[in-house]
Amino acid sequence: MAALKEKRTCGQRCEDFGHFVWDSDEGKFMGRTPEKWVYISLYYLSFYAVMTSLFSLAIWTLMYTLDPYTPDYQDRLASPGVMVWPDTYGEEVIEITYNTSDKASWMKMTKILNEFLEPYNDTKQLECNNYNCTKGKYFLQKHFLGPHHTKYSCPFLQSMLGPCSGFEDPTFGYNCSMPCVIIKMNRIINYLPTNRTDVAPYVNCTVLEGEGNVAKIEYFPENGNMDPSYFPYYGRLAQPSYVNPLVAVRFSLVGAKHAKIQCRVVSEKISYENYHDPYEGKVIFSLKELK
Repeated sequence: MAALKEKRTCGQRCEDFGHFVWDSDEGKFMGRTPEKWVYISLYYLSFYAVMTSLFSLAIWTLMYTLDPYTPDYQDRLASPGVMVWPDTYGEEVIEITYNTSDKASWMKMTKILNEFLEPYNDTKQLECNNYNCTKGKYFLQKHFLGPHHTKYSCPFLQSMLGPCSGFEDPTFGYNCSMPCVIIKMNRIINYLPTNRTDVAPYVNCTVLEGEGNVAKIEYFPENGNMDPSYFPYYGRLAQPSYVNPLVAVRFSLVGAKHAKIQCRVVSEKISYENYHDPYEGKVIFSLKELK
């Protein structure tokens, strides 16, 4: 029978480890001489220096080919989405519900609209977007002629929303039965909503449920048009002061004062029948006045 290996004590193990760290007999540190440590350090230093250089070159090449003003790949929809304000979302649909006899209720709606319209203040717009745009034509810009290497943006004034601007009626009609909603079309870089400029995209709202509860629908600006001069959009870097054109819609509620409404942006290049995206080209919301 082979002899059992003698069990080493803790002190002996510590002595062995110390000998491994520094072998004074052969002049080795952790199993290698200082000369070998220099060689292996230089090898790994060179290896990682080359890897870092290749990675940096790859990133530089990628960044050099990218246009900072336009994304190379856009996974957005061919048609823009449409949104409505006040943006009060329920479980499944947008529910704009208010009570004319409860000041806190309709003040909530006016606060949402005032905050949303803050960038559209007439004074602010005329200060940052003072370019005199030609209405009825696309504002095509090949060069960066704006300040700080940017492109010009057309001003959209809050007062253009007429009775729904908050100037004539600070409550936006929510203290009575004539509430205003604001329709906005989302941005898509270099997007033109029509193939011609003689027919501007416009907002059209229809009552899906409760048609007898809506006596009148009014649009501001006139006819609910989104003037072509606000298109195309060139991106946040190229047009830092750009604001979306808006359309305000005022409803005159009667009867039960409750209706389900669809508002779509009508244009030959804007689709609205995408079942996978209910907000493409249109927005559906419920408008209800509580008694």
